[in-house]
Amino acid sequence: MSAEPSSRAESTQPSFGGGREATLENEVAELKDRHLRLAAEFDNYRKRITRERSELSDRAQASFVAKLLDVLDDMDRLVASDPATPLPSLRAGLSAVDRKLSKELEDAGVERIDPVGTPFDPSQHEAVSTVPAPDRSRDQEVSATFAPGYRFKGVLVRPARVQVYSDQGKR
Repeated sequence: MSAEPSSRAESTQPSFGGGREATLENEVAELKDRHLRLAAEFDNYRKRITRERSELSDRAQASFVAKLLDVLDDMDRLVASDPATPLPSLRAGLSAVDRKLSKELEDAGVERIDPVGTPFDPSQHEAVSTVPAPDRSRDQEVSATFAPGYRFKGVLVRPARVQVYSDQGKR
């Protein structure tokens, strides 16, 4: 080997990449652009779905409110009725409005909980008071309902407020 520099210039050396770097850079730029477009498209999709869900919920609520407005109109007619209307007629009208409201709530998925005679369940009932049980077999049984509970499509909205038989002080 000689100490002299090689006679070959770098420009005469063979290139093993053959322009591959430029091609890879173009592909990377293309993929980045595609990624950004897909991310923007997904973000727009997410926003559209959120907006559509909100609109659907609003339409469902409006439909339910429209049904309740019929009940409200009936109540207004009862309140505005002639003061000389006999009490039994007013009671019959109020009873009809109550049935109509109960039916609309039931159709919407509201279920009334009136647990008299069932075992006390703290996840469904709120004990307001206790009374001595007439016999031991009725211990922890609901004896009276002060306010019914309600479920909406299986989810507890309000627990029933109840009185419970209890032998707690007798033992």
